[in-house]
Amino acid sequence: MRAIAVFLLLAIFPLVMQAMDNLFYVSFASRVLIYAIAATSLNLVLGYGGMVSFGHAAFFGGGAFVVGILAVEGLRSAWIAWPIAIAVAALAALVIGALSLRTRGVYFIMITLAFAQMIYYIFVSLKSYGGDDGLQMPGRSTLGFGTLGNDLVWYYVVLSILAAVLYAMHRLVHSRFGRVIAAIRENEARAEAIGFPVYRYQLLCFVIAGGIGGLAGALIANQSSYVSPSLLHWIQSGTLMIMVILGGVGTLWGGVIGAAVLLGLEHLIADYRIAWLAKLAPNYQDHAGFAVGI
Repeated sequence: MRAIAVFLLLAIFPLVMQAMDNLFYVSFASRVLIYAIAATSLNLVLGYGGMVSFGHAAFFGGGAFVVGILAVEGLRSAWIAWPIAIAVAALAALVIGALSLRTRGVYFIMITLAFAQMIYYIFVSLKSYGGDDGLQMPGRSTLGFGTLGNDLVWYYVVLSILAAVLYAMHRLVHSRFGRVIAAIRENEARAEAIGFPVYRYQLLCFVIAGGIGGLAGALIANQSSYVSPSLLHWIQSGTLMIMVILGGVGTLWGGVIGAAVLLGLEHLIADYRIAWLAKLAPNYQDHAGFAVGI
């Protein structure tokens, strides 16, 4: 019931903002919901699986670049581009996980980080797709109905996907698979002694999380119709990890709460900085160079 109440409030939110003629917060909320999906996918690995991966940005940013590249090449249908982004991210997770999960502890953390940075430098080297400058998309993906260029429609699409992801996560963690993953997290040696194929379960968990991360990447690329290489950087992995920790490791709503808290604080600090600049230099808006320089 609480989940239904939360989603009802989230559904009403953009209508209230529209009535107040303040659509900026609708766009901002869409960004929060997208990061909530990405953080939720990491929470599956980190919170439920007990695997501290520092390479989740590879799937998040990878999904974004796949959609961006396809859009530039003329394929803008969400029904095709988004599943491809999910599949590519899941395949990357399969390869990275197959190698990384043979290690434990700090070695696992460092290997996932190394793979993510390798992917980052691969995409940065693609000068035909923006390189260091990132990739500008011709527009948002198309669904065949409505227009995703409308921020209100886009918000409800993202909200629907978040609801689907959370429902799937709830079913997954309460299934036999989820219970086995939790058992492995608590005592890997005992789970293996009982007869569970620990490596396979962990790898499947890693791949599922990677696929969901790729979906979040596809959404963040459409959010601003721009794909930044920073989405692939290890700092992005750290940001997602902080969101999970802030919201609650191993909790269904942890990623959602963490994304809202961290991005909300980021926005408040940015507003405070602008107010501080205004006091420091009352005419700072007329001196854009000064503002950017600071």
